Amino acid sequence: MNILYYDCFSGISGDMHLGAMIDLGVEPKILVDGLSSLDLRGYELKITKDQRKGITGTKVDVVLDKKSPGDDYPDTHSHTHSHKHGDGHHHDNGHHHDNGHHYDNGPLHDNGPLHDNGHHHHRNLEDISRIILKSSLSEAVKERSIRMFRKLAEAEGKIHNKPLEDVHFHEVGAIDSIVDIVGSAICIETLAPDLIMSSAVELGGGFVKCEHGTFPVPAPATAEILAGIPVKSGAAPYETTTPTGALILACNVDKFGPLQEMQIVKTAYGIGSRDMDIPNVLRVYLATSTEVTTTEADGASTGGDVDAAETRKALVMECNIDDMNPEMYGYVMEILFDLGADDVFITPIMMKKARPASKVTVLCSPDQKQIMTETLLTHTTSLGVRTYEVDKTMLEREFSKIRTKYGEVTVKTAIYRGKQLKSKPEYEDCIRLARKHGIPVQKIYEEISRLINNET
Repeated sequence: MNILYYDCFSGISGDMHLGAMIDLGVEPKILVDGLSSLDLRGYELKITKDQRKGITGTKVDVVLDKKSPGDDYPDTHSHTHSHKHGDGHHHDNGHHHDNGHHYDNGPLHDNGPLHDNGHHHHRNLEDISRIILKSSLSEAVKERSIRMFRKLAEAEGKIHNKPLEDVHFHEVGAIDSIVDIVGSAICIETLAPDLIMSSAVELGGGFVKCEHGTFPVPAPATAEILAGIPVKSGAAPYETTTPTGALILACNVDKFGPLQEMQIVKTAYGIGSRDMDIPNVLRVYLATSTEVTTTEADGASTGGDVDAAETRKALVMECNIDDMNPEMYGYVMEILFDLGADDVFITPIMMKKARPASKVTVLCSPDQKQIMTETLLTHTTSLGVRTYEVDKTMLEREFSKIRTKYGEVTVKTAIYRGKQLKSKPEYEDCIRLARKHGIPVQKIYEEISRLINNET
């Protein structure tokens, strides 16, 4: 299984993400050609090599025409352009186009004069969706891009108490951020990983000036977008994660947790503009999963003893709870899964004095013992946690993609002694397609079952 892993020890912004994707192997021409199909003008895409603290990576700048986008979009928030902090510094981790760098190789792409598409002041979700849908981008890229903009519209609507259709993007109304978001979708679809993972997200610190005033880091949009996602702060006295960067993670990462049980194939870096005490880079990995073992190629033909599955050590962690609001269990489970738990489940039990209660059980790797213990003790009412080691035996698994009449779906197949034992589609893919087409999810499952079983 191919894995794309984001190591956000110094945060993430839209331009750092594009740089990291190109550094990882996405051809610049693929990105440029895809963005060229958008009816969007007035910018140049510049791609250069740069360093931070001795680390070499790729830097991407979306350089706007001399006419400021703010002239055409007065309601556009400058958040992703230049973050001014209470200490007088400017945040360069996002899009800061007057940073004094010189580019000897010239622009890779020039979209010509600013074309405002008839919208002189701002763009809402419908406007941006129209630009994306009218392009020649693949359906997968269009869907991924619009999903990110919708997530942002929902966050902005909640912050400003506005319905979705009345949200005019304060955080991504500018041309460069549209480029960042659609560009991220192009890059992710080009890499086509089976699984996308991320570390906890570094937010930074200090204050940032937004349209409505000066706010502590994280900015309101960033905080709303990252709800339910593991974060940390304090690595730098500046904002290190922008709303655009947060959006990319929130809408595309399948699982948050530490880097483990992977074989790193390639490491790449997207370079941020500010030179901080820590390397201002977004580190990404292409990796393969080491969670399963493969059978020997000649095992079936020689009659050799082919391993049916892999067995490894794991921890079972449990706590009994009889005094917590049941509504909180769902939230606790989400946190545990985000931290990398293999499984979390709740069992009804009866405790002393015949009190009905629940047993929370977590299955995880041994190196996660401390973080899981801390989470159970701080996010539940339990006063203690039981831990014991078990052997976890797993079938070999293969991941493949199949194309249905509703869209593409990832299918997981279990292998036993070299033979396919059972297959099932990824739940998230089925739900996504059901929502997209407005149909019951059961129809998606039926269509996939028909294709897997080669029914006509």
